[in-house]
Amino acid sequence: MEREHNLIPEDKLWKRFLYRVIYRSDTRLGKLFDVVLLVLILLSTAIIMMESIPKFDKKFHNYFVITEWIISIFFSAEYFLRIAVIKNKKNYIFSFFGIIDFLALVPFYLSFFFPITKYFLIFRMLRMLRVFRIFNLLDFMDDGYLIVRALKNSSRKIYIFLLFLIIFSVIVGSLMFMVEGGRSGFETIPQSIYWAVVTVTTVGYGDVSPITPMGKFFAVILMLAGYSIIAVPTGIVTAEMRSKRQNLEKVCERCGNEDIDDDARYCKQCGKKLA
Repeated sequence: MEREHNLIPEDKLWKRFLYRVIYRSDTRLGKLFDVVLLVLILLSTAIIMMESIPKFDKKFHNYFVITEWIISIFFSAEYFLRIAVIKNKKNYIFSFFGIIDFLALVPFYLSFFFPITKYFLIFRMLRMLRVFRIFNLLDFMDDGYLIVRALKNSSRKIYIFLLFLIIFSVIVGSLMFMVEGGRSGFETIPQSIYWAVVTVTTVGYGDVSPITPMGKFFAVILMLAGYSIIAVPTGIVTAEMRSKRQNLEKVCERCGNEDIDDDARYCKQCGKKLA
């Protein structure tokens, strides 16, 4: 082993060592590195929350700033080290975690010019998703990917539903404007559309409400319709998830391919006849 290491250039050795620490969690140093990252992410999130409370920000502002500087410098060094030690840099930079790591840094540097953007550092919480890899909970990540794929595959149906909902809200809001006659918060059609959206989504802020008998009757119909309307996207995504789950249960015995259509008789990768 020592002889093999002697044949490897020194720059390759340190890259290999750092790669194992940064990207892998199967060693003590690798797991320690990931745990430190998680602690810093939680600490950074807590600081952002505390800074939004005037009482705490006034008392501990300098400590918050110094700590955030240290954490951000650490994250910046970690991001560039991830790029330096990986072979295919583009794959990491444009990967899901690569984009998240980048978004976790940008607000800190933007805050030099636009102070309010520092609160976007809350996006660092997304880096907590690495906890699944650190503690060998990759099965949970597979379930997460299943949900994402289901949302992606049902996106066209959801877009059509949202378009219908927008048209429906505009029509209902306009009718309510006529029914209420421009009274009690229904002075304009846009205000009436706002009420229609709040009502049909069953949010019900209560800041605008009808006062005429016809308006109240119309509102009751809309409230009852709201429950069935909200159930539509849930049913679309659930049906897609069920279909994807059934497809994942079909696996080719020869090549292990899991991307198999419902009516497939042969594997699309190796051509083996499916059971």
